[in-house]
Amino acid sequence: MSRLKVSAERDSRAGFRSEKTDCGNSVPQGLLKAARKSGQLNLSGRNLSEVPQCVWRINVDIPEEANQNLSFGATERWWEQTDLTKLIISNNKLQSLTDDLRLLPALTILDIHDNQLTSLPSAIRELENLQKLNVSHNKLEILPKEITNLRNLKGLYLQHNELTSIPEGFEQLFSLEDLDLSNNRLTAVPASFSSLSSLLRLNLSSNRLKSLPAEISRMKRLKHLDCNSNLLETVPSELAGMDSLELLYLRRNKLRFLPEFSSCRLLKELHVGENQIEMLGAEHLKHLNSILVLDLKDNKLKSVPDEIILLQSLERLDLSNNDISSLPYTLGNLRLKFLALEGNPLRTIRREIINKGTQEVLKYLRSKIKDDGPSQNDCITETAMTLPSESIVNVHAIITLKILEYSDKQTTLIPDEVFDAVKNNIITSINFSKNQLCEVPKRIVELKDMVSDVNLSFNKLSFISLDLCLLQKLTFLDLRNNFLNSLPEEMELLIRLQMINLSFNRKKTTKKAINKKSPCLFFV
Repeated sequence: MSRLKVSAERDSRAGFRSEKTDCGNSVPQGLLKAARKSGQLNLSGRNLSEVPQCVWRINVDIPEEANQNLSFGATERWWEQTDLTKLIISNNKLQSLTDDLRLLPALTILDIHDNQLTSLPSAIRELENLQKLNVSHNKLEILPKEITNLRNLKGLYLQHNELTSIPEGFEQLFSLEDLDLSNNRLTAVPASFSSLSSLLRLNLSSNRLKSLPAEISRMKRLKHLDCNSNLLETVPSELAGMDSLELLYLRRNKLRFLPEFSSCRLLKELHVGENQIEMLGAEHLKHLNSILVLDLKDNKLKSVPDEIILLQSLERLDLSNNDISSLPYTLGNLRLKFLALEGNPLRTIRREIINKGTQEVLKYLRSKIKDDGPSQNDCITETAMTLPSESIVNVHAIITLKILEYSDKQTTLIPDEVFDAVKNNIITSINFSKNQLCEVPKRIVELKDMVSDVNLSFNKLSFISLDLCLLQKLTFLDLRNNFLNSLPEEMELLIRLQMINLSFNRKKTTKKAINKKSPCLFFV
């Protein structure tokens, strides 16, 4: 079936007619002639209040030059010219589009941004070849349900409209890779969005969202998620399981806490500035192996954890306008290109050093790192007279978070009641950091069948006992800031180990003991 016959069948008026009608001077004949050859027509910025009929009927009507008894060369046979595949009518004064849109079934790109459209015609469903639709910067309040028929659509740009909801069946756009819904009036995101399995980029910024559906984590290809400038008080914990995510924007919300990014190992940029976040812990940082940019400005942070040193790829860190009074000296060992500290009540760094810029601050912090060995009095055996000043076990953390924590107590032994508190609960993480431990607690072996994460950093360990080597499910081991010279050969039994941090130990600390077949990441 010929191109002209197909278009004619879609035309309610049928038959061919001269292009001269309904075109006037709004569209030069030269543009139309060129469009027949290239398949592309650009009518942007022409002050159009409506689309001329000659545009809709460019694939239907006989061109004006054909009526002038001209002889057509092989390259100018109008009946053999290309169907229109790209139509740009942006930056005009269009208030509506007619159903004549159906006369352009070959369109793959339709760009009508920056007009005054309040709706789209239902005939849009017939543009089955459409791959890119730009209707941004209009006045759309609703989307026609027929838009869900565009199964080949890859890019849909709806930013800067007045949308309050998304039509049912939106998940049928299974080819969609780029979706921009920013600067609308959306109050909710349908859970069915999770079926947009091809989506790579989702922009939901500048709406009125108070929450995100947990199902959003099912978008297994999503790389870029922008939720800036909403009303989010929390983000679903499932967000931490999006292992393809590379860019996450959560600025200007009402967040007080962050999720643990347990699976976001590809995350390169995390923007959470201008929120109400009060705490940044090791659990928020330890899995961010690829992070390059961390934006925490304008929050309520009072401290930065020592675990910041785990972010070995970090290049830009913005801590400005918080309530931070001191910084961990280990921050100086990061290869930062940019560090913002202004607006904090820092007491440990002179203002003149901060004013000299990032590299001077890092140099100062490095100069404060001490690598003193353990003294003879460091490892005094604890007795009933030297019990820790605080022996309270965090039972809530055991039950709800599956964490056995007894950190920052400056104790040389972990009390038995800490291990006793586990009872029949499942424990996946152990945190005994910031103590004075001279050896790995022997009772740690009781948890060998469940623990995957052990933090023994900032202690006085000079050797690793075989008890630790029996934790068969261990995947993350933090031993930094101890006094280790070597690792036992038995550590090759830890076949699931993915990361071990040995920073700030003795210079001879080696990784030869680890099984070479294990894809283990070292920080030495």
